[in-house]
Amino acid sequence: MIGFELVRRAAPSQAMQVIAPLQAVLLTLLAGLGLFALLGQDPLHAFHQFFIAPLSTPNGVSELLLKASPLCLIGLGLAIAYRANVWNIGAEGQMYIGGVFATGLAIHYQQQWGAFMLPSMIVAGALGGMLWAALTAWCRARFHASEILVSLMLTYVANLLIKYLVFGPWQDPQANNFPLTVAFEDNALFPLLAELGWDWFEGTRLNLSIVITLLAIPLAWVFSQRTFAGFQLAVSGSAPGAARYAGYKESRAVWIAMLMSGAAAGLAGVSEVAGPIGQLNDRWTPQYGFTAIIVAALARFNPLAVPVAALLMALLYLGGESVQIELQLPKSISEVFQGLLLMFLLGSEVLVRFRLRRRVSAARGDGQ
Repeated sequence: MIGFELVRRAAPSQAMQVIAPLQAVLLTLLAGLGLFALLGQDPLHAFHQFFIAPLSTPNGVSELLLKASPLCLIGLGLAIAYRANVWNIGAEGQMYIGGVFATGLAIHYQQQWGAFMLPSMIVAGALGGMLWAALTAWCRARFHASEILVSLMLTYVANLLIKYLVFGPWQDPQANNFPLTVAFEDNALFPLLAELGWDWFEGTRLNLSIVITLLAIPLAWVFSQRTFAGFQLAVSGSAPGAARYAGYKESRAVWIAMLMSGAAAGLAGVSEVAGPIGQLNDRWTPQYGFTAIIVAALARFNPLAVPVAALLMALLYLGGESVQIELQLPKSISEVFQGLLLMFLLGSEVLVRFRLRRRVSAARGDGQ
């Protein structure tokens, strides 16, 4: 009987580390064509509506960048954490708390602080994300609790906290009982690029918060590749035994990884509430924190590859909206594509450490 078996490689395949994400994307696209056919659509036309049509206008490009920006920010933080083998799954909750901290300043002090309002909100958002992540880091370092479970559960606590605030003490008294805060003043909002002279983005929502992401990309790379702390995190993740032998403390790696990923998620929260939303409300559940997990994995935890992965995932969001409008397909098809991408990515990752080998076994006969 002829078959195949997986055989562990002596060392991870460098070629497959590059090929695996590309293979996952290609398989996702092929599966997507089949999916559209099963839904009774012309696969090529649906493919065009999903991947090409959203980018055919300046507004489409701006929306792509607007969605990719927080995904990239969170993905950068998660890439740093995952390199250290610290699995922060609660970036969504850390993003919520970053938005809460920024909103607290905006609705209470925006008329007094003038030009200092927006910078203060940015700092507060980063600190809020760090604080929420610190709860997970403390549980992991002090009680050896699973950071996966703790960070995930805290996400739901953060969501409930938002609901409490917008239904209660922070609710706009003029909102006719709708669960939202007052709208932010101009000094608490990121300026639109069109207002700064970028005429190509006239009429779009793209704002200056994208600069935070553009600055974070090289900073994350420098930290990961050119600092001793980044080297410690990488060693702690890839060779825990060697890290302990060298005197690197696991608790220190956990704290650094969680705080940095929490700060990045908190900044993403600020970019949302002080950007396209302009206030805090109970419907703010973009799921960017969970999608960014796929972004970090697709980029193989490389900060320079995270922006490309974030753009791809943002395109899936836009594609879902496009086919909902043009083809009357459910918007949730974008989540199907995300699931397919993650499934194919995990499957392709197996080939980084294993290789397929043909197995031949002869059947025994003659009654033996």
